[in-house]
Amino acid sequence: MDVIAKNVYIEERFPGVTLGAITQSRGLIQIDAPPAPEDGRSWRASLMGMGNGHERVLINLDSHPDRTLGVRAMDCTIIAHEETARAFRNRPNTFKAQGDETGANWEAIPGLGSVRWAPPEISFGQKMSLHWSDTPIILESHPGPTEGAIWVILPEEKVVFIGDTVVKGEPPFLAHADIPSWLESLEYLQGGDFKSFTVVSGRSGSVSPQAIRSQTDLLKNIHTKIEKLGKKKSTATNVTDKLAASILKGFKSPVSKQQQYSHRLRFGLHNYYVRHYLPASRQAVDE
Repeated sequence: MDVIAKNVYIEERFPGVTLGAITQSRGLIQIDAPPAPEDGRSWRASLMGMGNGHERVLINLDSHPDRTLGVRAMDCTIIAHEETARAFRNRPNTFKAQGDETGANWEAIPGLGSVRWAPPEISFGQKMSLHWSDTPIILESHPGPTEGAIWVILPEEKVVFIGDTVVKGEPPFLAHADIPSWLESLEYLQGGDFKSFTVVSGRSGSVSPQAIRSQTDLLKNIHTKIEKLGKKKSTATNVTDKLAASILKGFKSPVSKQQQYSHRLRFGLHNYYVRHYLPASRQAVDE
């Protein structure tokens, strides 16, 4: 566990997710959870004794299974955006490790089996503040990767947890995305409000201004290409095959990750295109 500011910690040793922990006088605030059961037990054990108070709360930055599968094991109150809560209402009560290959990290966890979801118990719309010490923690809606994507902002400590708004060195998750909204969030992140902030990605740890610019350029490129294909009324299969291959060439990914990243882009682009450009054949995408 690394200290990135006073009473603010991140953990990057678990595959696929960067976790956060904030100690306050009232208790401990956790950000996301690892998907593998053994990792969840290890993370929970490492948090024992942290925080001056006895209360515990967990914030989900969005509804992606990589950060929500292991939440029940944390055994505390869960906070998320109201759109994340809605996504849980549209899911079966129990997650089963089967179905499409989406390129998510949980798919590499052996023997995952069935897991009961832990939906948020507290949700909000645009903004929420936690006052667990002298300085507030702000939860703020910043859609893009999903409708329910949020940031956790610590103004005094100059730290912001941004979830999948920036994913460094790997393809973004596009299946539930809104790219124009995502680009607006990135523009805001690069503005003066976050000057000198430590920016923590939900998958890549602390990220630099260059990583944020690279994410912006990538999404602009994807949006331009998919808009052109949409105007041509291309088939979803054509978009998935051609565009996924083109985007993947821009990543210097390890051989061991190439198939996973290909699945991620193909699944994401197909569902993004169907949702935004083929309304007549629009299909529901199970989160």
